[in-house]
Amino acid sequence: MKKHIDIFTDGACSGNPGPGGWGVILRFCGYEKELSGGEAATTNNRMELTAAIKGLEALKEPCSVRLVTDSKYVSDGISKGWARSWQKNNWRKADKKPALNADLWERLLELLNIHDVEIEWVKGHAGHSENERCDRLAVAFYKKLSGE
Repeated sequence: MKKHIDIFTDGACSGNPGPGGWGVILRFCGYEKELSGGEAATTNNRMELTAAIKGLEALKEPCSVRLVTDSKYVSDGISKGWARSWQKNNWRKADKKPALNADLWERLLELLNIHDVEIEWVKGHAGHSENERCDRLAVAFYKKLSGE
């Protein structure tokens, strides 16, 4: 039986594009681990995707995962099958325009093939404690990058 892990994620950006950060909380059997990082020039969607990727990459074996995000881009891209369709169509959307962030979507789809992932969307900045913590991690990282 696979271990069940809860992963909470958030991304943040000062400007879009601009300096950005991501934050992750991994929870297993009452234990928690926080991760964060960022990039000097990025977008909010890239940071949201990166948070999900970094959370899943931290797992050392295939797991059953509840991935909690406030990003409709990430949650819909996975749960509505958009990313798999873009991949199947050589990273083109239904309107034939290129899908953005194909490099990150490719990596996320690889990880989704390893783990059993259930996506849960939560409203951002609405008092969800883990989402708020992830936001603080992400914001702190981009502020460090930008010298704020």
